[in-house]
Amino acid sequence: MSFAIIGGILLNIGAYLTYKGKIYQAVIVYMFADICWIVMAVQKEDIIGASFIIVGTVLGFLAYLKMKEGGMRKSLNEGQE
Repeated sequence: MSFAIIGGILLNIGAYLTYKGKIYQAVIVYMFADICWIVMAVQKEDIIGASFIIVGTVLGFLAYLKMKEGGMRKSLNEGQE
């Protein structure tokens, strides 16, 4: 089984968790999917692609930490009163 397939399966699991409202768990699963894609990009010697994935993964992890601390107070319904 390739890292692309494993990453795709993890992406589907993360989407399901997001659908169920389990955002924190979904973000962790997405991080593991990103790791699979980083490994795949490095194996294919696509350093630029791996760099973009790494930057996105770091930003996603920082957002996860901010959510976990309660630093994100935005609501999807904000301004729709």
